[in-house]
Amino acid sequence: MDGIAYLIQSGGYIEDEIGQRLPAEEIRTEIFVSVASVSRSEFFGAGKTGLTPEYVLKTVSVNYSGEKELEYDGERYAIYRTFSPSDSDEIELYISKKVGVI
Repeated sequence: MDGIAYLIQSGGYIEDEIGQRLPAEEIRTEIFVSVASVSRSEFFGAGKTGLTPEYVLKTVSVNYSGEKELEYDGERYAIYRTFSPSDSDEIELYISKKVGVI
């Protein structure tokens, strides 16, 4: 594996004593990943829908539980697509830059 990423599961929202909705704490899970470049066809296909693909991260399928975000190399990304080859125990996570997150 090439690196480490953190799958981020949103904690949703909680309501305080006066009824304000506040973000709950996120759950971060460390996983080992192999990094691959996005193919040209993937880049242009996703670009047609307004996405800018960055990487394909491969990890063992049991690591992934449907999370929509992850952190890799100090940056936050959205997982916009996944792919699990039938002949492998890995899953490919296609990620693009998470807009609006500092």
